[in-house]
Parts: sequence; C-alpha cells; structure tokens
Amino acid sequence: MSDPFPLEPFSAASGPHGALVLHGFTGNPSSMRGVAEALAAAGFAVELPLLPGHGTSVEDMFTTNFTEWAAAVEEAYLELAGRTASLVVAGLSMGATLGAWVTARNPGTAGLVAINGMFEPPAPAFLDLLHTSLEQGCDRLPAIGSDIAMPGVSEGAYDAAPIQPLISLMEATTEIHGRLGQIRCPVLILSSREDHIVPPSSSDVLAEGVAGPVERVVLERSYHVATLDFDRDLVEKRTVEF
Repeated sequence: MSDPFPLEPFSAASGPHGALVLHGFTGNPSSMRGVAEALAAAGFAVELPLLPGHGTSVEDMFTTNFTEWAAAVEEAYLELAGRTASLVVAGLSMGATLGAWVTARNPGTAGLVAINGMFEPPAPAFLDLLHTSLEQGCDRLPAIGSDIAMPGVSEGAYDAAPIQPLISLMEATTEIHGRLGQIRCPVLILSSREDHIVPPSSSDVLAEGVAGPVERVVLERSYHVATLDFDRDLVEKRTVEF
C-alpha cells in the first residue's frame, strides 16, 4: 500500500473555526493530510503548510533551522487566526513541538493536538555526539522517516537527517520544555505505545508540563507516523471529536 497523498501544502478556506496542521522533521504535508482533510470535512478552515527546507531534496534542508520553521508556523497561525473565530493546532512529531511553541506564544489558542511529539529535552551526551559528528565532517544521519508498522506505506520523508538542523530542533525542544506551563488550553495527546523515533515518555513530559486539561489516547497498533499507520482512522476521529 502506498501513500495516496501528495507532498504539497493543503488548504481549505471555508469554516468559522480554524485548524493549523503541522508535519514533522524531514517529512512533508502528506503525513498529516488525512488529519487535515478530516478537519476540513468537519467544517474547519484548515492550513497545512510545507515547512522551509522540506518536501524537495534533503540538500534544501541543510541551511534551515528551527527558527525558520517556527517563523513559518507563526505566519500561518496569524493569517488563519485573522479570518476565523477560534483556532486549534495539530502536529505530528516536530509538528507537535512547533504546535506547542506557537500555542505557548498565543494564549487564545482553543486547543492543541500532539501526535508523538518531541518534548523531552535531549541528553547532553547525545548533543555532544551530534556536535562531534559535525566536527569530524559528517553532516547527516541515517533517515528517521517512515517509522510505520503498516507494510508498504511511506511518508515520502528524506533519505537522511541533516545534523545541524537536528541540533537546532533539539535545542529548541529544551527551550520549549521550560514553557509548557504557558499552555493553558485543552490538550489532546496521541502517543504510540511503540515508537522508534520519539520515546513515548516524551508525551508524558507534555502531559505533566502543560497547565490546561489533558486528554490522552494510546495508539496500540502504530509506530511513530501514526497518521499513516493502522490507527490513522482513530487519530483522525479523535482529533475531530476533540
């Protein structure tokens, strides 16, 4: 089974309420398109942007960092908030991290949906390893995309993970961890029991850190990219209900 969704951004303009939907590191909108389309079908105005450096070739990502991705997310957030009565944010992996970042900055956000998000600060030893790899002339790690239990499904992520952009994400995760208490809106956390990219404990960090009410769903049959996996229907259903 192949991924039926294209890599390009998705937009649905109609609806009084908005939903900003965000993909993950080295990925593209295809991983969240099902969620975006489900929200659009439920009457939301939806924006699913393509983050800078993503969806083309991995070389385009080497010069990008968390600051650029966050700026693109905030621009999309403010544009969508300007034409809707309320706004929720939903993200996968780094998309959930970015979602928490923009939600903490915008207290009027109506809700946050975090799917296998990154919220646990990285171990200093891991950051040291990444910096050492750069110093030794290695600028990329093996691919981290398409961690999917369902056979034959790919999210079309890059075939490598650029180290310098990854360091920027790790450093931002540490900063965002200290700001989770600024999130006071309702939060829906969907986490896979088995995830080979982001430890499930990262979702525990989010649940314990936010100040708003938390609802949790454990995904029993899916790996990291749960939005394209066996539990994709459940992810879409619970996101729309939330």
